[in-house]
Amino acid sequence: MKYRSRTDIAAAMLEIALDGAIKTKIMYKAYLSFPQLKEYLAVLEEKGLLEYVSTDNEYRTTDKGKHFLKMYKDVGQMIFPNSKKK
Repeated sequence: MKYRSRTDIAAAMLEIALDGAIKTKIMYKAYLSFPQLKEYLAVLEEKGLLEYVSTDNEYRTTDKGKHFLKMYKDVGQMIFPNSKKK
C-alpha cells in the first residue's frame, strides 16, 4: 500500500462510517492496526467529526465530518481533475 497522509486516513475512516460501522469494520476497511485505529478514533471524536452511538454500538460520521469529506473530495478534484474517486 502506498503512503497515506493522516488526512487521507481520517477521510477513509469517515467515509466508512457514513452509514455507521463498528471498530472492526473501520479497522479492516481502512487498513489500520488496532493501536492506529484507537488513536484516530480518539482524534476524530475529539474534533467532532465522528461520534459513537452506544445504542447501536457503532461509529457514525457527524455532519461536521460529512462537511470535511466534501471539502477533502473537492480539493482532490481541484488537484487531480481527471481522477475518479468514490
